[in-house]
Amino acid sequence: MRALITGGSGFVGRHLERHLLEHGDEVVVVDLDCDVTSLGALRAAVASSSPDAIYHLAALAHVGESWSNPARYLEVNVIGTSNVLQAAREANPETAVLVVSSAEVYGIIAPDELPITEDQPVAPVTPYAASKAAAEQVVLQAAHGFGQRTSVVRPFNHIGPGQAPTFAVPAFAQRIKAAKASGAAELVIGNLAARRDFTDVRDVVAAYRAIVVSSSFGEIFNVASGVDRSMADVVAELESLAGVELVHVLDEALLRPSDIPVLRGDASKLRAATGWAPSISFERTLADVLEATSP
Repeated sequence: MRALITGGSGFVGRHLERHLLEHGDEVVVVDLDCDVTSLGALRAAVASSSPDAIYHLAALAHVGESWSNPARYLEVNVIGTSNVLQAAREANPETAVLVVSSAEVYGIIAPDELPITEDQPVAPVTPYAASKAAAEQVVLQAAHGFGQRTSVVRPFNHIGPGQAPTFAVPAFAQRIKAAKASGAAELVIGNLAARRDFTDVRDVVAAYRAIVVSSSFGEIFNVASGVDRSMADVVAELESLAGVELVHVLDEALLRPSDIPVLRGDASKLRAATGWAPSISFERTLADVLEATSP
């Protein structure tokens, strides 16, 4: 299979490229060299690569930063998705297109509604989530209106080695390693009460390929471990792995205007369609994150 990855130089894209190559696929990667808000650039990229499948990862993805520039998030995440779909069907209507959304589209969920299935109505509470929810509608329209071979994935929080420290888990890993190296006793924190469903990025990209290979089109799939953990648990495990115990100091600048208390996903639909299941333990993931992080 010949695959094109948009946003392929990013954290998830690098892991996806490695996974596809390990399974014998030919891979073409585009990133900053191809502006997804430019239909012409995408047409050229698709025409030159002639992919059997497109994995659309290119997006603005920082939830916190989306509050300061919501219009830009809509432009890149919605218009960009529309352009990818149009370029794909113009080049070859049989090209499979997998579009990465986010579990953030579900919004604030009551405890009795957990775990979250794909039938849960979307109710985004952040500009980032709103842009992803809108992009999903563009994908579903392409599937129903043009008969395009598309799928949407809603990954819950995915972490692993190589993630930028602008995200919470690698940021904590970096601060903890820096504190140990300098002998500092304190760790600056934000909201540690939030609970998230963490999956190793290497398991996440395996799910993406499994969906494309199984030809599960016209569907939305959660990608989740089915277990929620608090950020306090994450920090405690990272400190244990690093061999330190730090005093936590709250920085209110790290708090978001709106934060979802808990997310826990149900990936049974994905398992039924593809046989996928997570294979990497949470403890191994955090150990790999810590090892890959520079203080």
